[in-house]
Amino acid sequence: MKVIFLEDDRVEEVSEGYARNYLIPRKLAVVATPQALAAAEKRKEAKRKELEKKREEMRALAEKLSSLEVLVEAEAGEEGKLFGAVTAADIVETLRKVSGIELDKRKVELGDPIKTVGEYKVSVKLFPEINATLKVKVSAK
Repeated sequence: MKVIFLEDDRVEEVSEGYARNYLIPRKLAVVATPQALAAAEKRKEAKRKELEKKREEMRALAEKLSSLEVLVEAEAGEEGKLFGAVTAADIVETLRKVSGIELDKRKVELGDPIKTVGEYKVSVKLFPEINATLKVKVSAK
């Protein structure tokens, strides 16, 4: 029996007992009728368009981030060593204050926290295959 899994709109051939006793009662799948197949195809197309729109938004954001330079001020000693460290959360917060761009701190790929004054290039993973390089300048207060 052919069924359409509702979670991801894929069509699979399963045994009739599995479909009737497990999948359909739990609303995990529906029988693959011509109408259900057409509806699933429409949902797939809508998801694809939404994903493409999101990808374009992330490309634009990546270009904008690559052109920005974020200045983070932190307490530092005489030799340029920070009292503490600049983390991804600090960079995201400064970015939000300066430019109004909201980012999740988990998207900022900072290997180790920044512990000295200087200029750094930080990678920001926005979407699969879409990355931006953000310039971060750390200065002493």
